[in-house]
Amino acid sequence: MKTIEFLELLKEHQNKNLLFEYKTGALVGANYHITEVKNITIESVDCGAGTDAWKETIIQLWESPSEKDKREYMSVYKALGILNKVDKMRTMDRNAEVKFEYSNENFHTAQLFVNDYILNGTNLTVQLAVEKTDCKAKETCGVPETVGAKATNVESCSPGSGCC
Repeated sequence: MKTIEFLELLKEHQNKNLLFEYKTGALVGANYHITEVKNITIESVDCGAGTDAWKETIIQLWESPSEKDKREYMSVYKALGILNKVDKMRTMDRNAEVKFEYSNENFHTAQLFVNDYILNGTNLTVQLAVEKTDCKAKETCGVPETVGAKATNVESCSPGSGCC
């Protein structure tokens, strides 16, 4: 989801509570805070020597230990107010992908992308998901695309192959 799409979603549902599902059936605690918003520019080189660049908006969610018994979730209105304030200080790229950085004692720190959202009564639940790593240079490195069984091509990543 692009940053603009996320902001528009919030604008449309300001009267709701904002919940985040970080994995199926598991919600970020009601004691969460938006602790940081990062405007990231990524410049990369893949294992096939291909270059790329893109931007991301990373919103960090943190659960306050002193509010662990809190049951009332942050309102969409409040979250939008925080993001608008941030945007005035450090303009967010509206076309950047939005991701959420989160962890808790049972879940490792991860940057999660928006997979979907659910409107349910007074709640807007943003469903987050992990994005698996992948080789962007499969064709260059001779890595076969497979479905089902794992395929390996050890020769393609050997020294002098032009990959890695």
